[in-house]
Amino acid sequence: MKMRIGYGYDSHEFKPGVPLVIGGVRLEHTHGLAGHSDGDVLLHAITDALLGAVAVGDIGSFFPPSDPRWKGADSAIFLREALRQIALAGFRVVNVDTTMILAAPKIVPHAEKLRARVADLLQVPKNCVGIKAKTPEGTGTDHAAIAHAVVLLEAVDDDSLLEAVEAEAEVGSSLPASLRPKVEPN
Repeated sequence: MKMRIGYGYDSHEFKPGVPLVIGGVRLEHTHGLAGHSDGDVLLHAITDALLGAVAVGDIGSFFPPSDPRWKGADSAIFLREALRQIALAGFRVVNVDTTMILAAPKIVPHAEKLRARVADLLQVPKNCVGIKAKTPEGTGTDHAAIAHAVVLLEAVDDDSLLEAVEAEAEVGSSLPASLRPKVEPN
């Protein structure tokens, strides 16, 4: 069986006055994460891991921060495009493992909700999603959130590939044209 792994990393500084969104879940906190989109550090790291596993670029090449269409965008849009890219390459997600580094808020009380949301977005069982968090402990990153993600992909048979591409095409076509990424052929 053909398999691929991908690694993703992202970081954002905390900023007052914006909502905190991690893993597609809005968490109550005094500060959110600064970013051109919604600043979802976890989904950004997973997106980069997926794109890297099939060697098609990174989140910035698909959704450049210089493009005003992505200002405040829901990072689930980015993840869906990454899933489309891996389906086009003939793969599907087996599992994802993530580690976040942040001083606050504590992730443990939200971990199950985050696992469920990420599993739903990736279309995998919840037991195929690892969500962990550590404190920065003297690294000087107390005012930022950092996320690392590793994904394992497996090749799919032709029938599964066709079904996956068709399903992703339906999701992608439901986005307004102004929100669809401009993807140049490799």
